[in-house]
Amino acid sequence: MSDSFYITIPICIILTHNQIVTVNSFENEAIKKFLSTFQHRNPDRMNMMVLKIFEKVTSNFQDYLKEINTRRNTLEQKLYDSNRNEELLQLMRIQKSFVYFLTALRSNELLMMKISRTNILKLNEEERDFLEDLIVETSQALEMANTYTNILNSTLDAFASIISNNQNAVLKRLTTLTIFLSVPVLIASIYGMNVPIPYSESHLAFWLPVILSIIILGFVIWNYAKRYRR
Repeated sequence: MSDSFYITIPICIILTHNQIVTVNSFENEAIKKFLSTFQHRNPDRMNMMVLKIFEKVTSNFQDYLKEINTRRNTLEQKLYDSNRNEELLQLMRIQKSFVYFLTALRSNELLMMKISRTNILKLNEEERDFLEDLIVETSQALEMANTYTNILNSTLDAFASIISNNQNAVLKRLTTLTIFLSVPVLIASIYGMNVPIPYSESHLAFWLPVILSIIILGFVIWNYAKRYRR
């Protein structure tokens, strides 16, 4: 099972004297339903039937691109509000769907341009005009997919920068907190050494390191707050 919302499947179209044979990589109900609409067409216009298949494929691409983009907008709004990983993962799945669509649309465009250039199907004037219109529609669908992909990539890059900035801010706070906590620990460690310490016999032996720790810690906090306000 693919981890994207949509995938594309190649279809082989074989033309004989009086039949059109389609071959795809695996059986799929959506494909069968799609191709069944062409079963009762006029066999004398096989070229037009093939072009109609191209037209239907391009139309489906455009419809699904709009549907995916609508879903992308919804997920982005949810991500702005909740900042959860679930929406981010779904956006990555949409990104993979766009990759499939871009690859398929480029291949379809190249195929139609080659048919138009070589006239391998021996198209008449009406069919050639229809094919030219299909090439334009496919180019528009490809441009649409490129636009949606660029928007999504920019969004994911922006969220990656936001996550990185938030992580740096958290690490900065943790580093500052570690420095704050290390001051009294350092002073207490010095007074805990098994060596002669000034005022060790005095009744202030306990309060002296405590007061000294508070003074130094207060200075460190004041200096940090002063720099942070800048």
